[in-house]
Amino acid sequence: MPKLDVLLTRRVVAPWGMALLGALLLSGCASVPKEAAPLKVACPEGVPAGTQCLRGQDSAGSHYLIATPAKWSGVLVVHAHGGPSLGEPKASRADEDIKRWAITLSEGHAWAGSVFRQGGFAVTTAAEDTERVRRIFVDHVAKPQRTLLHGQSWGAMVATRAAELYPKSWEGILLTSGVVAGPTTYDFRLDLRAIYQHLCQNHPRPDEPQYPLSLGLPVGSKLTPAELATRVNDCLGVRKPAAQRSPEQARKIKTIVDVLKIPENSIAGHLNWGTFTLQDVVIKNGGASPFGNDSVRYIGSDNDAALNAAVLRFKADPQASAKFDADVNHQGRFKVPVLTTHGIGDSTVFVEGSDTLRQRMEASGNGARLVQTYVNSAEHSYLGDAIYPPLFEALLAWVNQGTKPTPAGIAARCAALRPAQAAECRFDTAYTPRPLASRIAPR
Repeated sequence: MPKLDVLLTRRVVAPWGMALLGALLLSGCASVPKEAAPLKVACPEGVPAGTQCLRGQDSAGSHYLIATPAKWSGVLVVHAHGGPSLGEPKASRADEDIKRWAITLSEGHAWAGSVFRQGGFAVTTAAEDTERVRRIFVDHVAKPQRTLLHGQSWGAMVATRAAELYPKSWEGILLTSGVVAGPTTYDFRLDLRAIYQHLCQNHPRPDEPQYPLSLGLPVGSKLTPAELATRVNDCLGVRKPAAQRSPEQARKIKTIVDVLKIPENSIAGHLNWGTFTLQDVVIKNGGASPFGNDSVRYIGSDNDAALNAAVLRFKADPQASAKFDADVNHQGRFKVPVLTTHGIGDSTVFVEGSDTLRQRMEASGNGARLVQTYVNSAEHSYLGDAIYPPLFEALLAWVNQGTKPTPAGIAARCAALRPAQAAECRFDTAYTPRPLASRIAPR
């Protein structure tokens, strides 16, 4: 471990040194000044009656919300939210999260969530903020009997980063609809940009400045999400019923769907990510793109040779790729039980990423610490009230008694907890995801 006095007395501290110093401070390797106490406030709508809510802004500038139910189980669930949200972070984001995840409070568990200090794609700093809100709870509310880390969607990327940075902070990890395969998860969105431009030629238009699509958008572009949606509709007719689209529009949609293996109703959303969020990623990586498609061979169209010859190619910048990977990726080095669930038909974050998580945890010697469950659902953001209680229960039994759950046991417990709504327990205990390379073209 580097000496802290060396890091502190250097006139200029290298970026890795600053990140390491922050991690050391938060993880308890050095003294950490106590954060200011949060303020008691009225709870947002949608939380159970009797819940006590606290708000604050931590020393790094992150807004946060803490909620404790009237009959607290002694369990703290620290929540890492999805996204990432572009622009200035707003305290109201936590209100949306606690309303969606009020099931946590209904189960008797306290909930703490940071909004994250930095808008856009910044995973390591979000992991630091996640650890900081845990410490605030311990310092100003109570010391939990158990602390679970819950990562939802992109928040699973944050949670896996936090789990490796602060391994002593968590006793169990729950990952739901999670981004768990690192940067590879996002490669297909550059593929979409390239194929879409080949088919539509309007993003950018021929009379607009041309730029490498791997940048998302050039700095200073005035394009808005609404204008992009209009361009997508002009080319593909996505706002029209299928019967009202032209044969050319239908052909283009079919090409995208068949090659990229995404449903047509997700095309606009993924293009939005591959434009505005990709721009944010590139800006945070010093203006170079960590994504490329120069080695990709696209298959599934009615003429793959012509498609591959025509699609524009871009090479990932090695330094940008290394920087992005260092910020967002994990190695599966989790020393506590990890329980996951994912909708099989999720078109926002592909379920096949779960196979990558399994491979990494097995490679790091932690395969026995992983149990994965799957739900017959195309939902991404919230899989339903029936799904999460048996997951929390199973994870806590694993943590407390060492009783490792099984997908079949979780499915049976779901039905037992809600016998009148057993049909809502859509766990598929026989499902095994294919490798991510079966869904996203390898490179």
